[in-house]
Amino acid sequence: MAAQITTPSSSLRDITKIERIGAHSHIRGLGLDDNLEPRKNSQGMVGQGKARKAAGLILKMVREGRIAGRAILFAGPPGTGKTAIAMGMAQSLGSDVPFTAIAASEVFSLSMSKTEALTQAFRRSIGVRIKEESEIIEGEVVEIQIDRSLTGATKTGKLTIKTTDMETIYDLGTKMIDALSKEKVLAGDVVSIDKASGRISKLGRSFTRSRDYDAMGADTKFVQTPEGELQKRREITHTVSLHEIDVINSRTQGFLALFAGDTGEIKPELRAQINSKVSEWREEGKAEIVPGVLFIDEVHMLDIECFSFLNRALESEFAPLVVMASNRGMSKIRGTQYRSPHGLPVDLLDRVLIVSTTKYEPEDIEQIIQIRCQEEDVTLTAKALTVLTAMAQSTSLRYALNLISSAQVVAKKRKPGPHTDSNGEAVKEGEVGVDDLRRCYTYFLDEARSVQWVGEQQGILVSDEVEPGDRMQL
Repeated sequence: MAAQITTPSSSLRDITKIERIGAHSHIRGLGLDDNLEPRKNSQGMVGQGKARKAAGLILKMVREGRIAGRAILFAGPPGTGKTAIAMGMAQSLGSDVPFTAIAASEVFSLSMSKTEALTQAFRRSIGVRIKEESEIIEGEVVEIQIDRSLTGATKTGKLTIKTTDMETIYDLGTKMIDALSKEKVLAGDVVSIDKASGRISKLGRSFTRSRDYDAMGADTKFVQTPEGELQKRREITHTVSLHEIDVINSRTQGFLALFAGDTGEIKPELRAQINSKVSEWREEGKAEIVPGVLFIDEVHMLDIECFSFLNRALESEFAPLVVMASNRGMSKIRGTQYRSPHGLPVDLLDRVLIVSTTKYEPEDIEQIIQIRCQEEDVTLTAKALTVLTAMAQSTSLRYALNLISSAQVVAKKRKPGPHTDSNGEAVKEGEVGVDDLRRCYTYFLDEARSVQWVGEQQGILVSDEVEPGDRMQL
């Protein structure tokens, strides 16, 4: 098993993603300038300048490969942008640097042990940039000739392809004929064919066919016919995670487990073999390690065994940068009776760089609401924006943001055409006014009103007996 370690091809990444509007879908980066100074409102990020600059400094070290096996803790009250900053880091890193985000509660699973779940998260966050040489055929298609049997079960054909210096005829099998048909390759197209995988890429249309421009359409790309030999050697670089290599080399799971998601526990012996093979590739110059980022949200939910594992894992050779987030102050360490800052053991806190986040200012809240309205395609009136900002200050930012889309649904149920709100403000059709927000405010309770309502329902709701003076511990 150790002698033959296989890696997934880059084609695994060519999977169409369904984009949806999420809580942080408006974030496109950290909003920093070239000097790592935070802009007031940029890339979807508002406020938290000190924390964003700290994240930018960490990001710069990650890109330079100078920081790995370190831990960062974002600590602050709920709704102060800890997860948003982590998402901004992910967007800034790009697709080539692995970024894994998990919630601490994901570790507690019946299908695998806690340490296995954390190990898999660690190895998903370490990339291996592999350099491979492949042979390609690149040229202009002169003619494609396909012969089908009477039943249509078998297909044979010939492909005539040329460069400026030579021309060759290749025999085609069923797989290549199907690939050419799928890519809609025609005579006059300039194509690149990977000999190992049979993958076909259309580079464009040959300039010799430019007289057919009107027939091809305005979006046609014309390229020069390649020069020299038809067969060339090209170096291809693709990045995969250590976890992907683990899964593909696991006999019990194999290649399809990447798509199923149910990888099960992977033997430590296999991981040791893969680590030694990757180290060997590094020495030979065939691969390089790309330290990524592992983000653990609500890290205080981990127990003492997980924290002990993190202490050890951070010292390993293949360790990513670990970014954690916690909204706890002095709290019990799960699995013990000891209280500690942020719910983390003191020995782990010693290893951690702590970045604090603070409550947003009113002007920051207003800008965040405006950004979310643009993201959700909702238009608020001027007074409605002021009222929603005040709601966010008196309740919470998350509660106010949740009212945006629900208020839009209420606004759409009004009679067609403009009308005047109860406060005298003119509201256009499709706009969300103050009355729409107030109606949603009465439909949905925030935390403070929910606590008040529970107090009013004493003796009606089913509840545990609580001694006087006891407080609920989260």
